[in-house]
Amino acid sequence: MLLEAAGIKKVFGKLTALDGAALTVGENEFHGLIGPNGSGKSTLMKCIAGAEVPTQGKVSFINTDITAFTPTERARAGMSLKFQITSVLPSLTLYDNILLALQAQSSLFDLVFSRTRGALHDQVMTMLTQFRLADRAFDAAAALSHGQQQWLEIAMALAGKPKLLLLDEPTGGMSLEERRVTGELLQPIKQHCSLVIVEHDLDFIRDICDRLTVLDQGKVLASGTVPEIQANTSVQEIYLRRA
Repeated sequence: MLLEAAGIKKVFGKLTALDGAALTVGENEFHGLIGPNGSGKSTLMKCIAGAEVPTQGKVSFINTDITAFTPTERARAGMSLKFQITSVLPSLTLYDNILLALQAQSSLFDLVFSRTRGALHDQVMTMLTQFRLADRAFDAAAALSHGQQQWLEIAMALAGKPKLLLLDEPTGGMSLEERRVTGELLQPIKQHCSLVIVEHDLDFIRDICDRLTVLDQGKVLASGTVPEIQANTSVQEIYLRRA
């Protein structure tokens, strides 16, 4: 198993955001994390990524206990995260945004002696081409549409060739066409990277994911294949109740 989060509890003062939540993800698996607003999806994602430390529970990644690892240590282990808010550098070109993400993997020696820009050129252009942004390579990131900025940031998150990519509501604010294209852009990464995605667009997440885990009030309500979750009466009830 690539990722296993077991018995995750997270308490904020008097609020219990997660109460024994669990998530397992295999290699080359796209796993969706769904549930009503306030169910604990983003909190569980942050506990996996290291942005929050669980009050109780354990997170294992590639057979290593990473519960106490910092976000930086998790990134070095092969985990990458994209939060809801876009964090591209708007004044820099798309090319330089990708270049900086790639340079983060380079040695200090190579950076000091400026050996990386030429050496990484092909990789930069490959990433931009993969996300349909090559024709905008030397435009400022600020000139992109919201959807294109999201694609750029996903490309940056993949620059380090992670084994696991965590996406928190990547299609928020996108048009229907941008959502469709986002699904197409994500599919090829399954060859070398697993995905955990938090998403409110159930049609989108159903179309790209192999398995789903449903949270409700900080607990796992159900976990299984997409058809299993669609047929689950408890899942149907919470969505009707919260609609």
